[in-house]
Amino acid sequence: MAKKGLGGLGKGLDTMIPAGIKVGEPVNVKNDGDVNVEDEVIKVRLNKIEPDRNQPRKNFSEDELNELAESIKSHGIFQPLLVQQKDKYYEIVAGERRWRAAKIAGLTEIPVIVRTFTEQEKVEIQLLENLQREKLNPIEEAEAYQRLLTEFGMKQDELAESIGKNRTTITNTLRLLNLDERVREMIIDEKISQGHARALLGIKDADKQYETACHVFDQQLSVRETEKLVKNFDKPEKVKPQTPEALTLIYRGMEDSIREKIGAKVAIKPKNDKKGKIEIEYFSQEELENIVNTFKSMQ
Repeated sequence: MAKKGLGGLGKGLDTMIPAGIKVGEPVNVKNDGDVNVEDEVIKVRLNKIEPDRNQPRKNFSEDELNELAESIKSHGIFQPLLVQQKDKYYEIVAGERRWRAAKIAGLTEIPVIVRTFTEQEKVEIQLLENLQREKLNPIEEAEAYQRLLTEFGMKQDELAESIGKNRTTITNTLRLLNLDERVREMIIDEKISQGHARALLGIKDADKQYETACHVFDQQLSVRETEKLVKNFDKPEKVKPQTPEALTLIYRGMEDSIREKIGAKVAIKPKNDKKGKIEIEYFSQEELENIVNTFKSMQ
């Protein structure tokens, strides 16, 4: 049976911060070095803090980190990191982006709140923080969902309630993991959107799926255009029926005979062995009138 997630997660990250500390306000910290003080904001040396290698976010914008580092230099860190005690260091549960920016800013210590979490609670908090504060790319989001579902045995309904998302949204995001790895990289690199990617799921062959994704990117196709492209992907082109060679010669003889009678170019175009059409070509009003007069004289 799946273990219940944190009931307050869907209500926001504020539920994880002690009542006396508000998001966005400067914090009064207690400098206790490496001492684990539950639910108190303490300062810890930066080299005693390590990121969680399994956290959902894998990509950090260098420009955004530099901007945050400049803000930290000027105003400090307004929101303490959430960490948990490991053997000889603190592991980041929420706030890796702030930790990275603090290193760039040259800080030697930063404010943290130390708590103890189960592995499932930690993953849920990290997922929620990234969704609320630092938007995950769709693939990172899907991988986080998948981990909660497989590693911790959660149901999609439980996951949806835990993080405050619609179940359909979660299902559609999880489907992205069925894409070819190269196509997933294109989503991460923002070459194609999540809407494009969902359309490409209709192509099962991995190489063809990737080729089509590249075509979508190169031609800057819209999602609607991509959907239309994929819909017609496996439809065979209509092939005109081949006319037997002997019958073709007969038609050519008929064309020559009619051309001699009316003095105009004629083409016989059979649809099958029973029906077709005759096309008469003219190049001037005068020639058209001559053709009509020729038919009249045949009556």
